[in-house]
Amino acid sequence: MGDFLTSLLAFIVAISVLVAIHEYGHYIVGRWAGMKVLRFSVGFGKPIWTWVRGADKTEYCVSAIPLGGYVRFLDGREGPVAPEDEGRAFNHRPVSARIAVLLAGPLFNFLFAVVAYWLLSMDGVPALRPAIGEVTPDSYAAEAGLETGDQIIAVGDTETGDWQQALMAMFDNMVESGHIPMTLENRDGRQRRTVIRVGEDSARLTEPGLLFEGIGFNPGSPPVILGEPTENEAAARAGMRLGDRIVSVDGEPILGFTDLVDAVVGRPDERVRIGVVRDRRLEHFDVVLGTREVDGRTAGYLGVSALFDELGPVEAIPNAIRDTWSQTMFTVRMLGRMVTGDVSVKNISGPINIAQFAGDSAQRGMRYFLGFLAMISISLGVLNLLPVPVLDGGQIVYQTIEGLKGSPLSERAQIIGQQFGILALILLMSFAFYNDIARIFG
Repeated sequence: MGDFLTSLLAFIVAISVLVAIHEYGHYIVGRWAGMKVLRFSVGFGKPIWTWVRGADKTEYCVSAIPLGGYVRFLDGREGPVAPEDEGRAFNHRPVSARIAVLLAGPLFNFLFAVVAYWLLSMDGVPALRPAIGEVTPDSYAAEAGLETGDQIIAVGDTETGDWQQALMAMFDNMVESGHIPMTLENRDGRQRRTVIRVGEDSARLTEPGLLFEGIGFNPGSPPVILGEPTENEAAARAGMRLGDRIVSVDGEPILGFTDLVDAVVGRPDERVRIGVVRDRRLEHFDVVLGTREVDGRTAGYLGVSALFDELGPVEAIPNAIRDTWSQTMFTVRMLGRMVTGDVSVKNISGPINIAQFAGDSAQRGMRYFLGFLAMISISLGVLNLLPVPVLDGGQIVYQTIEGLKGSPLSERAQIIGQQFGILALILLMSFAFYNDIARIFG
């Protein structure tokens, strides 16, 4: 019951925040373009709180159903316009202004994602480089020669600093050619290239949750890449430094920080030989471990921590823009490939699945929830730009046609378009609900 309430609350917060940002884009650009705003509502249905302000007496509302929102502009198509408001109705403004207002909603979703990624970059994230875990015998991965502990340096031409970059590049290469070219680095620091060949099985492997199982490996523990060692502690005294990757202790492989802790915690004041990859060369250091008290017992202490990717406010800007752009382009490519059948339509998620993801990310912490919001905000921006009449993209098409022909589309054409758009959305939502239910019941 607790997980259900967490998911429900996280879902409501996510939808309310992202839709409010989307509608604020329409609202603020509409005001800049000289349009009169009658109402700005967070939520649908009956208003439960209303604040009227400004010379236009705009109503700012919080409504009863917290699953969306809207902006209502003065519009001459809905009734007569008072003489004092002549020229301020939506349909009285130039076509370029109307298109700008319609574009502003999706644009603000993309801007939110940039801000979210900017905050995450400044906050600092552990440098969790993608690595190979257990490899299934007689699998595509085994045939390509992947080994447990390999670090994924690049997929195709894309350098992979984290799993998000690696997964997007794996999907792109697999769907495009049936091949996943990889650059790997083993525990000794030696790099090699290989290709995972899935051939015509690529479409099946795009189904949710099938990629790793189908290829034949599990994600491994992130390699132990060191931040700045603690001054005057064991690692620093032995000469270890920022960026070193620990791969062994006394000949025993170290695949993650859990392995490292297990290898040193029971050996206070002992001398150990630590294998380190530095500048793609394997080096060894003789280290006398320090000590510290843990739960009333003396434990071995190396004095190291994970490397964090942390950027300053200015440095984080291009990083945030790059992350938003790459995620946006990946979303567009996935949608296009669903249409062509190259990617499974089972990837379409409905509110149940989104709520589960929202709850999971919220339980993991604020930074994970913020990353989830950025991803959903990008998806919301892309979907609203689709040329479906009831969405912003469809309305932009209408306005563009009006600008080219000098007059609006006929009322009949607009009604037919709206009916088509509503039908398309109903079919999409029905399919998304079907996918959600199918995932629940396996």
